[in-house]
Amino acid sequence: MCLNRRFPTPPVNVVTGQNPYAGSVLAGQDSVQRPDVVANVPFYLSPAGAPGGKVMNPGAFSTPVPATAKGDLGRNALRGFGATQWDITVRRQFRFTERLSLQARGDFFNILNHPNFGSPINYLSSPQFGQATMMLNNSLGSGGLSGGLNPLYQVGGPRSIQLALKLQF
Repeated sequence: MCLNRRFPTPPVNVVTGQNPYAGSVLAGQDSVQRPDVVANVPFYLSPAGAPGGKVMNPGAFSTPVPATAKGDLGRNALRGFGATQWDITVRRQFRFTERLSLQARGDFFNILNHPNFGSPINYLSSPQFGQATMMLNNSLGSGGLSGGLNPLYQVGGPRSIQLALKLQF
């Protein structure tokens, strides 16, 4: 059985990274202040060697004035990276008697080893704004208190193979 999975492109909520409210902790990626859009400047650039082939253009956005104002960029207006993954399962059943059989199975995940990138850094005050800094499987959480699964079992990870033998009687 072969399964080609394509996942939708997730939205990215661009924020300024600044704290518009004194005394709160709404800075960096937790900022709630959206930027203004600079007219006639593209949102994306395609530099050579960029993860996923594109980065968000920091020149396309500006911090609103006054510092407590909301910008005119909509919430979740930009898109991150989609994910593509081919998974294959090969299975064979060997019957020895009417009641005794052995099943051999191989599961191959992301068999083509297609790179899948996590969401780009979304706050303008970061020097890495607009760049994907992690693979998708690492950006979804690593289990434990932060939630999510082990990165090996998340979608968007590197090629992995699971082999199994099952004796049925």
